[in-house]
Amino acid sequence: MPLVPKMNRYLDKFFTYLEIEKNYSQHTLLNYRLDLEEFFKFAPVTVDQVDYLLLRRYLAQLRTHNYRPRTLARKLSSLRSFFKFLHRENIVKNNPAVLLMSPKLDKKLPNFLSEEEMGKFIESPDLELKLGKRNRAILETLYSTGIRVSELVGLNIENVDIIGNIMKVAGKGKKERLVPIGNKAIEAIKDYLDNRKQKSNILFLNKNGTRLSARGVCDLTHKYIKIISETKHVSPHVLRHSFATHLLNRGADLRSVQELLGHANLSTTQIYTHVTTDRLKKVYDQAHPRA
Repeated sequence: MPLVPKMNRYLDKFFTYLEIEKNYSQHTLLNYRLDLEEFFKFAPVTVDQVDYLLLRRYLAQLRTHNYRPRTLARKLSSLRSFFKFLHRENIVKNNPAVLLMSPKLDKKLPNFLSEEEMGKFIESPDLELKLGKRNRAILETLYSTGIRVSELVGLNIENVDIIGNIMKVAGKGKKERLVPIGNKAIEAIKDYLDNRKQKSNILFLNKNGTRLSARGVCDLTHKYIKIISETKHVSPHVLRHSFATHLLNRGADLRSVQELLGHANLSTTQIYTHVTTDRLKKVYDQAHPRA
C-alpha cells in the first residue's frame, strides 16, 4: 500500500534534517526510513491523525513479531524522533509519541581477549604468505587504535601520519577524529606498504586491488582466531573491546577512553568499567586501610 499524500515530503524533510543537522549515518537513515514506512503501511493515515492509542496498537502488533529488544527500541526511537521533528516544525499540534517508552535493554558485557591472547592473535598471520603482511597490519591497527571496522576500511594512506603516530578517522555521523597509533602498528603498516605491488591511495586493499570490505576483515579475524583457540569466537569488534579494557586495566581514565573510541556519550564507554573489577579490587586492597 503506497504512503498517503505528503508523507514522502515529510519523510524527505525529516531525513534531510537527520543527515545534515544531526549527522546520522547512512545505515541509521536507511533503518529509520524502513521503520517509518512500516508504521504508515500499518496505519495509512495522515500525520495529524496519529494519536497515542494508535501508536500503542502498533507497538502491540510489533510485539507479535518477536523482534529483539534493540530492534524494537530502534523502531520506537524512529517514531519518537519523527513526531518530535513534526511538532517542532509545527506540522502537527501535539506529539503523540512523547509518552512512548522503549523496552529496557540489558547491557551486554563486551567480550575481550587477555593481553597474552591478544599478542598471540595479532602475531598469528604468516608474514611469508601473500596477504600476511596486510593482515598483520590490519590486526595491529585495530588493536592499537580501537577504531571501528567501518573506520578501518575507509582509511586512505594520507590519513596515517607515520611520523607523528596519529591517524585521522571518519567515525559515526561523519565525525572526524584524531587517534594515536602505536609504533608496532606503524611498523606493520610500513612493512605492508613497502611490499605492496598495487598503486592506490587506499590503505587496505583486497586481493583484487580495490578497497577491503568490512566482511573481509571479519573473515580474516575468524581465520586467525582458530589458530590460537578452537573455543574463542572473535569478531573484529572484540579488538576494540580489548583495546578499551586493557587501557582501563592499566589506569587510563574513562573520559580519555571515550575520546579514543569516538563515543558521543560517556555512558556508552562505562560498559567497560564492568570488566575491570579485578583492577578495582587490587586498588581497593592496596589503598583502603581496612581492606
